[in-house]
Amino acid sequence: MLASGLLLVTVLAFLIILVFMSVWKQRKFSGKLPPGPTPLPFIGNYFQLNTEQMYNSLMKISECYGPVFTIHLGPRRIVVLCGQEAVKEALADQAEEFSGRGEQATFDWLFKGYGLVFSTGDRAKQLRRFSIATLRDFGLGKRGIEERIQEEAVFLLEAFRKTNGAFIDPTFYLSRTVSNIISSIVFGDRFDYEDKELLSLLKMMTGSFQFTATSSGQLFEMFSSVMKHLPGPQQQAFKEMQGLEDFITKKVKQNQSTLDPSSPRDFIDSFLIRMQEEKKNPNTEFSMKNLVRTTLNLFFGGTETVSTTLRYGFLLLMKYPDIQAKVREEIDRVIGKNRQPKYEDHLKMPYTEAVIHEIQRFGDVVPMGLARRVTKDTKFRDFIIPKGTEVFPMLGSVLKDPKFFSNPKDFNPNHFLDDKGQFKKSDAFVPFSLGKRNCLGEGLARMELFLFLTNILQNFHFRSPQAPQDIDVSPRLLGFATIPPNYTMSFLSR
Repeated sequence: MLASGLLLVTVLAFLIILVFMSVWKQRKFSGKLPPGPTPLPFIGNYFQLNTEQMYNSLMKISECYGPVFTIHLGPRRIVVLCGQEAVKEALADQAEEFSGRGEQATFDWLFKGYGLVFSTGDRAKQLRRFSIATLRDFGLGKRGIEERIQEEAVFLLEAFRKTNGAFIDPTFYLSRTVSNIISSIVFGDRFDYEDKELLSLLKMMTGSFQFTATSSGQLFEMFSSVMKHLPGPQQQAFKEMQGLEDFITKKVKQNQSTLDPSSPRDFIDSFLIRMQEEKKNPNTEFSMKNLVRTTLNLFFGGTETVSTTLRYGFLLLMKYPDIQAKVREEIDRVIGKNRQPKYEDHLKMPYTEAVIHEIQRFGDVVPMGLARRVTKDTKFRDFIIPKGTEVFPMLGSVLKDPKFFSNPKDFNPNHFLDDKGQFKKSDAFVPFSLGKRNCLGEGLARMELFLFLTNILQNFHFRSPQAPQDIDVSPRLLGFATIPPNYTMSFLSR
């Protein structure tokens, strides 16, 4: 009885402290920030938000307060940027001020400021510089990585042929393939498609990524300080991320035991060598924590976003068979039916390029962007954003900005074609973000999307169990991530 009473008092005291901290923060910065709905202590603007449609909720609020406004996700104070002009002004024109990393509560449970993606300040700069240089050493942006993608495409085509035209869920076919490209760089080798450990890892990645798009995931973003201690689906996401970290740790230990400093085999070896070189530097960022979590960043980021984009792309091409046919006609005309596609072919294939860009624009895999944080008190337009304030650059609002795309809610490759049918770039095409924290795998992702899609369309027709007019292409989940609907399809050899 006494124990339960003490527990109740402790919980109440904890909640009261959180409320007072929330009120203090709100009053401290009142009058400096962009406008927004009035928050309540601790719960913030919870009642103005729909956790099942967080992106849409924020866009609705922007209709009242304009393209730059303040919102409170529980006790978290966020400045939200909507539309191409606001996002560009912040991330590109004031890149240094907006280069800090904000929270992503689900992933922060594991990363805690370590690793390439979720670090900030000098740590982020050092890890980014090293990662870019090392990825280039292992073929990124060179002919070597293109050949690796082409080899992997052959394995994927054979896997599709073995289905004999049966209806299948393409999810893990695609994630296995895409995962093997980044695996060849960070681990020095690919996985066999029948590898049970690989399938387990991919399920962990998919599960934790999809959790961020759920209502529970968005609720966790608001109240992680409390919810991380409670039962619920967030505990499964934690378990999945811990499983991924355990796998990376095992890989690192394997590399340590066989390391030859004169002959690095992969990204992990290169990082271990750098750790040895800096072991006497007390301020080094080349530590075991940063190695494991940077490798996990690369493995996760290099798998989930591209495979999700391809999965959305297949669905859209089945919905619009005329577009699928026009891409295949361009492949046959420029590449032919017997030669394997090369990345340089994209320069002669404006319609295919436009379709791939439109898949990325429409699919909008990370619509709210990875949260940023201002690194100092920052004047932005008519506002002062205090140092440390989190910022949501709403990439989806740029990709669907009506000033740049005539019918932003429609899937239409003409968004990226001029009057002569030639490919045209757009300043609002930002699926890889902008500025100093943009995605360093952009070049690899572009190459993968083109080569995998053209290889598959060169060899197969797609078929859905539904008529095109009955296919629903609206997202299944829309939160931090955009998750396409579940579906099955068959691959019919040409």
